[in-house]
Parts: sequence; structure tokens; C-alpha cells
Amino acid sequence: MRKTLLLLLCLSSMTAWAQTGGIKGQMIDKESGEALIGATVTIQGTSIGAVADVEGNYVLNNLDYGTYTLLFNFVGYTEQTKTIELNSSSLTIDPVELKSSSVGLEEVMVLASVAVDRKTPVAVSRLSSLQIEETASNQEFPELLKSTPGVYATKQGGGFGDARINIRGFESENVAVMINGIPVNDMENGAVYWSNWAGLTAVASDVQVQRGLGASKVAVPSIGGTINIVTKAADTEAGGTLTVGIGNNGYETIGLSVSTGLMDNGWASTIYASKTTGEGWATGLQFEAYNYFFNLSKMIGKNHTISLTGFGAPQTHGQRSTKQKIDEWKSNPEGLKYNADWGYLNGEVYNRSYNYYHKPQFSLNHYWTINETSELSTSVYASYGVGGGRRDGGDAVDIVNGQYDYNSAFAANVNGDGEAGSYIASSVNNHKWYGLLSTYTKEVNQNLDLMAGIDLRQYTGIHYYEVTDLLGAEYVLSDDNLTGEETAISTGGKYNKNYEGLVGWQGVFVQGEYELNKLTAFVNASLSNTSYAHDEMMYTDKKSDSYNFIGYQVKGGANFNLTDHHNVFGNLGYFSKAPIFDAVFNSERSNDISTINEDAENEKVLSYEIGYGYRSEQLNVNVNLYRTSWLDKAYTSSVPLYDLDENGDEVPVGDGETTVLGYANILGVDALHQGIEVDFRYQPTPRLEIRGMASLGDWVWASDVDSTIVRDQNTGDIVEGASVSGLFIKDLKVGNSAQTTFSGNLSYELIKSLKFGVAYNYFGNLYSDYSITSRTNSITDGNGDIVQSWKAPDYSTVDLNLVYSFKVGDKIDAKVIGNVNNLLDTEYISDASDSNQQASGATVFYGLGRTWTATLKFNF
Repeated sequence: MRKTLLLLLCLSSMTAWAQTGGIKGQMIDKESGEALIGATVTIQGTSIGAVADVEGNYVLNNLDYGTYTLLFNFVGYTEQTKTIELNSSSLTIDPVELKSSSVGLEEVMVLASVAVDRKTPVAVSRLSSLQIEETASNQEFPELLKSTPGVYATKQGGGFGDARINIRGFESENVAVMINGIPVNDMENGAVYWSNWAGLTAVASDVQVQRGLGASKVAVPSIGGTINIVTKAADTEAGGTLTVGIGNNGYETIGLSVSTGLMDNGWASTIYASKTTGEGWATGLQFEAYNYFFNLSKMIGKNHTISLTGFGAPQTHGQRSTKQKIDEWKSNPEGLKYNADWGYLNGEVYNRSYNYYHKPQFSLNHYWTINETSELSTSVYASYGVGGGRRDGGDAVDIVNGQYDYNSAFAANVNGDGEAGSYIASSVNNHKWYGLLSTYTKEVNQNLDLMAGIDLRQYTGIHYYEVTDLLGAEYVLSDDNLTGEETAISTGGKYNKNYEGLVGWQGVFVQGEYELNKLTAFVNASLSNTSYAHDEMMYTDKKSDSYNFIGYQVKGGANFNLTDHHNVFGNLGYFSKAPIFDAVFNSERSNDISTINEDAENEKVLSYEIGYGYRSEQLNVNVNLYRTSWLDKAYTSSVPLYDLDENGDEVPVGDGETTVLGYANILGVDALHQGIEVDFRYQPTPRLEIRGMASLGDWVWASDVDSTIVRDQNTGDIVEGASVSGLFIKDLKVGNSAQTTFSGNLSYELIKSLKFGVAYNYFGNLYSDYSITSRTNSITDGNGDIVQSWKAPDYSTVDLNLVYSFKVGDKIDAKVIGNVNNLLDTEYISDASDSNQQASGATVFYGLGRTWTATLKFNF
């Protein structure tokens, strides 16, 4: 008994003297400073590990004192190891900065102006490559951002690549879209055609939606915000991926990528290619799309990296371009899948509305670490767009049972004398675009960085109508040609318009960034010159003078981290930007001085914002209040001045044989966009994540307008005494974008390697689209308040996704991904155009019903 008692006392003593502790730390992205949520840390040689929370923090508890080697891992990042000595009850180690596993990706971040959490004072939301991979399904890029505050995205008519996006009520013309820091908005009208970038969901590495002023250093004036897309680069590890998928309405996709890894000679390369086909959700929306991407990088010593990137997405797709009245949708036998823009020809689908385009982009980047305190990042790029859209020509094709009767038109032409009654043409819009971006960064001291750079672009837009199908005829007669005389045009001939839009851009910028303890701040100034010229090649074969618009931008902001959990920020900016090309040249068909809007002037924008952030181990919250004033928005309108009788004398409009037109330059069109945005991310356990947002906007036209300058369209002279009716638009809601949005997203790991996700999105206060130039009369209700455009019913959708991860052998990681969008098959109006401020007059597009995809992906 005594021996047993002695043994128990000894064991108790040993237990009392045994000491344990815990290890705490954080994992962040080395370049952006973003928390790496979901990154893992394990103790080498064991199964003991932890997963990073919403702050990137991790904890390893109940460890005996001793020496441990920790392994840090995250998808797309290079593994790191760290050996530590645990000799206390709680050891907090320095943050581990994981580096991207792609060669040159860190350097791209410099040009891309990636915002850093709790440092960059802008409102920003991020979409990781993992989120894109697991939720993209058969959606288009803008649709992936629908749960972002201030964003409204729709598929419009439902055609492949025809999606649109608005941020804070501003259309894509006023939202800067940048890929690897390179601007891609159309140089003539500012628009973004997402069908040109249909492959981005497969090659995007990181996406930031920077609302408001944005973090971009280059001279890109973004009124609504900046969509900042960083593509993949060459991987440092050899391997690849194979992706196959199927979905509703014949959707099929297959993609393959291969990487050499970083070789001993410093070279690394990655290539990717895919093909996607389908019939589309509605009738007549068949599509065939390809996507390719490559990156070739070379590390030259320790100070230089060069990288060549190219990607493109050639595609063809049928479109649904014609909105219908609500009663017409309801009464049609095909219901919401009805498409009025196609018919049959010789037994095959023949689209009246059809798009074909290929816009590859190539960039050669050089990153030079000059010394310990300075570096230079330079990108030379080129883009060549080829394609257009189908349009009718000649006599209108008959519509039978709601579809175009191309067979009858074909028969009429065949039985005629060779001249086409009806024919098909294309509106061709090719372009050539070259640019140079270069940013020099100098670390003045440990607190201050200075940056300066240039942004040069040269763009030629080539526009013409081309006869593509004579529908059985031999020629079409047209007087729209070089001679001005009636001429027989065969297939491939040009008519009606043939011109080039020439746009030049020269920009410079400087920026200072200051950091001291809990404070970070920046000031940015940029100056740019936009030049427009019109090269007419159909009638006069002459080039117009070049018209220059000097723009500038001044913005700044600061972030202050009150504590480890709380931060506040604010920003303020003012810029003056050139009007779009079409506001300067009022006609596509002539370069006479009369078609030049000599009264065009810069648009002005004043924007400011304040924000608050909260960060903890389980919860992140952001709150932003913004106010953007848009002054002198460019508007022009064609107006009748007088008629000419048979003797050429002036008579009142409507009394003569021909009408002389003028154009009115409408001045003083102002808008005010303001609102509040809240978003959060909550992770109570490593297996459960909840995200949500609320966005309340108030976007209105800010003033009535009565200031116009009217010029004769033939002479270009100001017409004294001529005017157009005033515009009664003050307090009229901005249309075409839901002003109230909510979302909630839940992701839960049901069992190991099986993850379930559900997303709820609500859209309200969607006022139908309209032209403010139609409001030439004051339309008020009985209380004297302005009558708004028709407001579409509020709606909500639910999306579902399921992800199962598994291994094939020892070296292949695989995933099965299932997605169902609009799970409840909700019937809703996503786009509307106003007519009489009532539902009966509105023409609309309904959103797509339930869609689904199943995807299998192998990583080897």
C-alpha cells in the first residue's frame, strides 16, 4: 500500500510540473495585407493544426513546452515554415506573410492599385479566386458581384456575355474596369462589353470592387467605382487543372491549364484554354465561346522580372434585344422564354440580333527593383477588337406568329430581278488600342512613399456597315457610298457609314503615401489630355481637326486605426473629365464642322465618403456613407429648326418638303448620388461563415435644365432665338438600377470536405430606365410632387451551391461543384424602360428562371 501511494504521489508531482501553452498568430497576403481567411497552419510531422478566421488569426492550444516547426499553407500561395520555441502559457508570433505562388503577381499588384484593409481609405469588397471557382456556375462576371454593396447586375435579354453592371447608380460608362491595372473601358463611349471578357471567371486571381473614388493611381476618373481584376500569372509549381461542366439548356464547358513551374533557368509559364457552348435559357440564344490565356515570365537576377500575358475570348451568340410589354410576355405561348429577335431560314435558326467578337489583349510587363528604396513597374499593352452585331437592311422582314419570316423574304428576293428587298448587314466595330503604363515608387523614409507615373493610350475605332447576307438576291442599291451616287453593292460591300474615331490619351500622376503608427494617408493628383478626331472615309475621305480636353483629378484620404478592432477612414476627390466621343461629334456620317459640338465641355465630379470598420477574430463589419455630385453631364439632342419648301424657302416645321435639323447642347445637367452601405462577415466556428450586406441609395437628378445652345447642323452656326423645351428633372430618381439591395450568404462545412452554401439577394426601388430629354413637360401629382418613372416590383432570389473535395491517388486534388441559381424559380422584372410612368406602358426584360450547373475539377 505504501509503495502504491508513493507511486501515485510521484505521478501527481510529474503532472503538476508538466507545462503546456498555446501559439497564436496571423496569416496575411504579403502584397495586399489582406487576411488569408481559411489558410491552415499545422505542426510538422503531426495532424495538429488550425484554420485562420476572418482576421486571418489562428490558435494552437494545449501544446507541451518545446520546439515546433509550423507549416503555413493556403491555396495559390507558397508554403512557409517557421520554427519556434514554446516556453510560456501563451506565445504570440509575428504575422506570417504568405507569398503568391505565381511569378510576378506581386509586381502586378503595384500597377493594379490593390487596396489594403485598414490602410487604404476607400470602400472595397473582395472576391477571391476560390469564391469565383465555387460560385461562378454559368453566370457572367458582373453577376458574381450582385452581393456587393451598391452593385446592381443583370443579364438583360439573357444572351451570352450581354450582362451589365451598375455601381451606386452609375452605368458601366462611369465605372472604371481595370485588368492587371490596364483600363478596358471603351475609349469612345466608356462602355464595357462583358462578352469580350467572358473568360475572366476562369483566369481571375483576385477581384476588388472599389466603390467611389477607388485606389487607382493612374488618371482614370471613375465616378461610381473601380472593378479591379488581377488575373493569374505563371505558377511557381509545375502542374495543371482540368475542368468539365454541364448545365441547363445544353450548357457544356471544358477547360485545361498547364504550368511548367519555375524552372532552373528562371523561366515559368502557364497556359489555359477552354470551350463553352449552349442553347441559352430563352429561345434563339445559342452560343459558342472560347477562351485562352497564357503567361510567360522570366526572373533575371534578383532585380528584374519580365512577364508576357495574353488572353482573349472569341465568341458568337444570339441575342434578345427587344423588351416587351408585360401583357405581351404573359400572353405569349413561350412565356418568359419568348424571344422576338429571331426566325427560321431554310430550316435553321436565323438570328436578327446576333453578336460576334474577339478582343484579345497582350501586355509585356517589366518589374525592376532599382535599389532597396525604389522600384519601377512598366506595362506595354495592345488590344485588337474584331467583330460586330447583325442588323436589318432594306424592307422590313415580315413577322409571322411572333417570329421573323426570313423564308418569305428569301423567296421574294429569289423571284425578283436581282435587287434585294430585304437583306442582312453587320454593324462592324473594330479597334486598335496601344498603351503604356509606368509607375516609379520611391521610399523616402520609413513613413513616406512617393509615386509618379505616366498613362499613354492611342485608340482607333473602325466603324462601318457591311452587307453580309443578300437573302437570295444579287445586290442592293444604295446611295450611301464614296461617290454619293446610287450604286449596286454586293456581299461584303460597305454602306451608310464608314469612319474611324481617333482617340488619344496622355496622362501623368503623382501620389504620396504616409504611414505613422495607426495612421495611413495619401494624396493623389493627375492631369490628362483627351484628344478626339473623326476620320470620314465614305464621303469626303478627310480627317477632322483634333479636339482636346484637359482633365484633372485631385483626391486624398486617410485611415486611422483607433484600436486593434476599430478603424475609421475618409476620402475626398474632385475631378474634371472629358465628355465622351459622341458628345463631341454629333454625326457618324460626316466630318463637316457642323457636326462638331463646339460647346462640349468637361464633366465635373465632387465625391466624398466616410467609413467605419470593426475587426475581431470572428466578426468583420464595414459601414460607409457617400455623396457624389455629378455636374455638367454631357447631353446633346437633335432638334428640327425649320422646313424648306419646293423653292428652297424657309417655312415652319411640318409645312415643307424637307426639314433642316439642328442640335442642342444641353447644359447644366446635374445628378446627386448618396447613400449608406453596410457589410459584414461572421465566422463563429471554422466550419460556418455568414456574410451579408445592406445598401440604401438615394440617386436623383439634381436640377431642372433650361440652358441650351442650338446650332444649325448644316452650317454649325448658332441659331439665335432657337431653343428646346426645358427639362423638368429635378428630384427625378435615376433609373435602371435598384437603389435598395440586401444580401445574406451562408457557407457551412457539413462534414469534412463537403461544403454547403446558400445566398439570398433582395432588390428594391428599381425605377425603369428613361431618357431625361423626354421630360420636356412638368409631370406632377396632386401634391405637386414630380411623377417618377414606373417602378418595377421589388424581388429576391435564392442561389444554392455544394462543393465536395476529394483526392484521386496521392497527387490529384479534385472537386465536384454543384450550383443552382434562382432556386425558387422566382418570376421577376430585372430591366425596364419607361413610357407613361405606368406598368401598362413599360417594356421589360424578365430575369432568368432556375438554372443549374455541375462541374468537376482536377488539380494535378
